[in-house]
Amino acid sequence: MNMTLRNRCLKGFGALLLAFAGLAAAEPKHAITLYDEPAKYPPNFTHFSWVNPDAPKGGGLRLAGLNGFDSLNPFIPKGNSADQLGLIYDSLTFHSPDEPFTEYGLLAEQIEKAPDNSFVRFYLNPKARFHDGKPVTAEDVVFTFNILTEKGDPMYRHYYADVSKVVAEDSQRVRFDFKHPGNRELPLILGQLQILPKHWWETRDFGKTSLEPPLGSGPYRIAKVDAGRSIRYERVKDWWAKDLPVVRGYYNFDVITVDYYRDMSVALEAFKAGQFDFNLEYSAKDWATGYDSPALRAGKIIKESITNHNPTGMQGFAFNIRRPVFQDRRVREAIALLFDFEWANKQLFYSSYKRTGSYFENSEMAAHQLPDAAELKILEPLRGQVPDEVFTQVFTPPVSDGSGIIREQKRRAYQLLTEAGFKIENDKMVGPDGKPLTFEFLIAQANLERVILPFKRNLAELGIDLQIRRVDVSQYINRLRSRDFDMVPATWGQSNSPGNEQMEFWHSRSADSAGSRNFIGLRDPAIDKLVEGLIRSDSRQSLIEHARALDRVLLWGHYVVPNYYVDTWRVAYWNHFQRPGSTPLYDYGLFTWWVKPGMETASQSGQNQPEPDSQ
Repeated sequence: MNMTLRNRCLKGFGALLLAFAGLAAAEPKHAITLYDEPAKYPPNFTHFSWVNPDAPKGGGLRLAGLNGFDSLNPFIPKGNSADQLGLIYDSLTFHSPDEPFTEYGLLAEQIEKAPDNSFVRFYLNPKARFHDGKPVTAEDVVFTFNILTEKGDPMYRHYYADVSKVVAEDSQRVRFDFKHPGNRELPLILGQLQILPKHWWETRDFGKTSLEPPLGSGPYRIAKVDAGRSIRYERVKDWWAKDLPVVRGYYNFDVITVDYYRDMSVALEAFKAGQFDFNLEYSAKDWATGYDSPALRAGKIIKESITNHNPTGMQGFAFNIRRPVFQDRRVREAIALLFDFEWANKQLFYSSYKRTGSYFENSEMAAHQLPDAAELKILEPLRGQVPDEVFTQVFTPPVSDGSGIIREQKRRAYQLLTEAGFKIENDKMVGPDGKPLTFEFLIAQANLERVILPFKRNLAELGIDLQIRRVDVSQYINRLRSRDFDMVPATWGQSNSPGNEQMEFWHSRSADSAGSRNFIGLRDPAIDKLVEGLIRSDSRQSLIEHARALDRVLLWGHYVVPNYYVDTWRVAYWNHFQRPGSTPLYDYGLFTWWVKPGMETASQSGQNQPEPDSQ
């Protein structure tokens, strides 16, 4: 053997040894974390610290939904699916709401991922059963993945785009191989797959909406459906997973019912009348004054603000930059200057909100300071492709004195529009093309109009015509999916470990995807690079740096009119409930609550309830 051939063989053998060493280093675990840090709970833990492991079972929980539903399939981009359908399904893993990103085994009693994150293998619990008694197998996992990526909402294709293949190695083992190593988040995201029964769906059209109750394996099954008006879930008392440590202390209600109302104001009146039990309040006005009632004064209704440690993300009025009128950054900035948050907060919101100034608000990932050296290293290759302010200024939304007089903002807005070629003609702001600056704000909820109307008045004073168009929910959803809008209210929620979902939010490849949340219509190579870099982050610090860099570029693009946020959950509930003494950092833990013993009344068990408000 000549030396060249010998050296090649040795190198090949060495590479093979390294590959085997990598495989040998992978071992099944009870939990996986984003950066391979130890999970908070060891393999032999008995329950999470925020639950009452001995919480009594029984009684019922009645919730409110809005605007009805016409589908029991939440996985497809059609129809308006019913609330709480996740209760009927089990996922491969259970997401810990007390850790930034840790997944513990549920359907999968063990998880094994490659040291280089090139694959993940799930070992299914042999006890796992669907509600018809048939076992959950690896074939069901493969079927679920394939049907979601082929016929499900387009977001699944974005989420799982880096999966090259999924293989059922035997009845209890399933392996996902990735196109590229290094995607730390993908094994955890795959663990969140809610597994569907292959034998049930094989005889049905997955791509169509349906009101037939689907088969699941979760803690509840659908017991009754009143199309568009209510849905009733009943606890599966012989649920296969009821003794697992990850769910001990959870799912204590025998019955969970969701009744639907026309809008939030009608629902609030129904809550005060005792027609449902728990309300998560989004309206500052209602939180301040709307709950006043004999029941509240008598202590029958309890109001609490529970600290929310989650990033609040971005809530704002989103520009559709597919529209020619919004393609000039100066026009978008000018329009955003005319939203007077301070006045709205004082006059409409009882000074209860904070102004959103980041796409990762309420977290360490928010770019609330100048970029440091590590962040500049990420941004420097993009100089000239991103706004110059990214490197030199901290983005802050305009601030008024709250009087309603915003002369400085109007002057600056007029200056920007003039620079963009606009001028005033006959009291109308007219563009370089001779057309008036006018656009439509699309909404589905009436209560948002009181926030938009002052914004509309400020725009009108500069000759800009904003038309508010309120449509029903089904039309609203269809117009969102077809991108048939100028401006819409939008929210991009963020987790403590952002990752693949950023592709669906901001990446070019999601711009034309009807089901994505790229409402803005972003097609920016610089933003694409930042998103891809964030997903490939190999440490928590790197994730923070990439998130801040992305945040700056999005903010200085003026793609939204930033709104406001609150860093608590505002919850109101009737006093026949008890909850554990502590809550996890990132959830208010509703499904760890229980009905006080002795208070399982007929209404609490879901019987003889008042009729919900008709649609």
